[in-house]
Amino acid sequence: MATILWIIAVILVIAGIFALFRRQILWGIVLIVVGLLVGPGGVSVFT
Repeated sequence: MATILWIIAVILVIAGIFALFRRQILWGIVLIVVGLLVGPGGVSVFT
């Protein structure tokens, strides 16, 4: 389960970075923050 959460977190952070490059600042920040919260290093929403 931790591996799946880690993969989802990485995908969210990468999507957020791409959103920042496309000048979608708010959406990019939201994706990065959610990615950090979901990741096993952050405060996981699922535990």
